[in-house]
Amino acid sequence: MMDNNYYSNYNSNYNKPPKRRGIFSYIIVAILAGIVGGVISIYIAPNYLYGNIIPMPEIFENKPRTVNEIIINPTDDINTTAAVARKATSSVVGITSVQMHRNFFWTRPVEGVGSGVVVSSNGYILTNAHVIGNGDAKEIKVLFEDGDELDGKVLWVDPTLDLAVLKVNATNLAYATLGNSDVLEVGEIAIAIGNPLGLDFQRSVTSGVISGLHRSIQVDQFNMMEDLIQTDASINPGNSGGPLLNAKGEVIGINTAKVQSGEGLGFSIPINIVKPIIEGVIQEGGFKNVYIGFTGTEVEVYERQFGIDLKSEGGVIILEVAPNSPADKVGLKPLDIILAIDGEKIDSMADLRKELYNYRIGDEAILSVNRDGNIKEVRITFVEF
Repeated sequence: MMDNNYYSNYNSNYNKPPKRRGIFSYIIVAILAGIVGGVISIYIAPNYLYGNIIPMPEIFENKPRTVNEIIINPTDDINTTAAVARKATSSVVGITSVQMHRNFFWTRPVEGVGSGVVVSSNGYILTNAHVIGNGDAKEIKVLFEDGDELDGKVLWVDPTLDLAVLKVNATNLAYATLGNSDVLEVGEIAIAIGNPLGLDFQRSVTSGVISGLHRSIQVDQFNMMEDLIQTDASINPGNSGGPLLNAKGEVIGINTAKVQSGEGLGFSIPINIVKPIIEGVIQEGGFKNVYIGFTGTEVEVYERQFGIDLKSEGGVIILEVAPNSPADKVGLKPLDIILAIDGEKIDSMADLRKELYNYRIGDEAILSVNRDGNIKEVRITFVEF
């Protein structure tokens, strides 16, 4: 048997295992450590340690960050388009017309919608001829940006060019600046403003570039539109008669949706064709076309069609002379080639037509004519068409 001294020595030398701490105490310690660490990293380190005792981390240095950086640089096209729209939109008008369509049994009114551009503060407006029924519309209304609606009066119209000049009884109107369509280059900015698909989309702005120059398009079986500006700026029915503008906000053409040839193809009539007409209408209240009195075509076209060489540098060849016309009176005859008018070179019928708009009834001009290889000059006097 063991005595009492054994138990007393055993009890005195025996150590109980320490109690395990609960998980809660570890959580408390972790929270306290996080708080202390956060204070050190957020306040003490940046203010007292970094840069003094330990090196400054890159994150605290004053350097631009490049990770996931997105830089947006507005392009010239966007800025230009917005500036042009701001400058020119108030000069663009909506035009509605009522045209009488006849069939076998009755006549019914048909409404049309197009666009136009104010070219003078005194109410002169340029548009397409087909917008106003080639001048035969029974009623024409002009709608302005401020909501005003005024009656429009036709002062001049040419269905062949698809252009017309209207007048409203108003003054102090916002008007557009006319540019120079003779200096256009393929690839430069082109901006169209108009009312595509009707007045619900008034003064819509579309932009693109000049896609081509001196385009000729067959409109129907008997008519061709020549010397057109081609653009990829969207032009739809309702845009007809609205302006095509350059980067300066100047009108360089009048849009025509009369030509519907394909997707992404828009056409405009060069503004320089109609400038003399606008000046004549404003100064004299109207404009009367002059004419020489012949039918003809480009020398290049004639040579290609008949497989011959006329040995002429450009010009237009006379095919038929109208009786009692200015051409007839000065002795012009078929197969004569008109090379120039008052020194201005003529390479196409469009060139000739454009030059003739610079003359008035009773004016004279000198024609340079190639007849059988001999160059002669002919003085012609213009009479009313």
